[in-house]
Amino acid sequence: MSILIADSGSTKTDWVLINNHNIIIQFQTIGFNPYFQSSNDIYNEIKDKLLPVLHNQLSTITHIAYYGAGCSTPEKIQVVKQGLYLAFGNITSEVNHDLLAAARALCGKEKGIACILGTGSNSCLYDGKEIIENIPSVGYLFGDHGSGATIGKTFIQHYFDGKLPIHLKIAFETAGYHREIILENVYKKPMPNKYLASIVSFLVNYNNDSYIKDLIKTCFLDFFDAQVSKYTDAKNLPVNSVGSIGYYYKDLLELAAKEKGFTMGNSIKSPIDGLINYHK
Repeated sequence: MSILIADSGSTKTDWVLINNHNIIIQFQTIGFNPYFQSSNDIYNEIKDKLLPVLHNQLSTITHIAYYGAGCSTPEKIQVVKQGLYLAFGNITSEVNHDLLAAARALCGKEKGIACILGTGSNSCLYDGKEIIENIPSVGYLFGDHGSGATIGKTFIQHYFDGKLPIHLKIAFETAGYHREIILENVYKKPMPNKYLASIVSFLVNYNNDSYIKDLIKTCFLDFFDAQVSKYTDAKNLPVNSVGSIGYYYKDLLELAAKEKGFTMGNSIKSPIDGLINYHK
């Protein structure tokens, strides 16, 4: 008998079919978010892209463990469950928020603090089975401390305020970033949070620049103040991170944690490997 695991963000969904501790199939489809897609949208993508890949294994699947962006209320969970039902029929499906995916991938069955540090950010206190405390994420305008979007927004703010060292200002403009282009992307185009996070692709060219290192570390310090410090007994628990920002800037994240009196645990790029181990 097989378990089908799905880790879905708004951009992509990683699917893994496991049987007796063995990975049978790994596949990727577009991402799903019930705030933006209907049950039929989810069904149609699965029907067209995933079911043909699973064709010879469908009869072996006994359980679906789905973790996804936007699956934070019973109403939105039902949207995804209905899409899965249309695609797979009466196979038992468990639909949870992507924050639980992060916690299970990072902590397994141990207690700890789990953080998402990617385009956006989120965090929770996990007891080894379920999330028991959560400082709600309020998005890139009012929160998302330590995220790619916030790092990008902070860098752009420094650019507009004339705070950047001249070598970074010249390099930034040479790379094609100017006032009107930035404002167009932030105020008139869809998903400004993704645009702001994309600024990090420019910053990686200057990972050894002291100004950039200080800027990113400051964003991480804000994250520990706004999120991690609020959890019960936080300084006696490991702080774990999943997502590209926490993964690629692990050293700066650890420096910020130490400065604030916290201890870092695992830091991984994607939750899917940890979810495979959890469900095994």
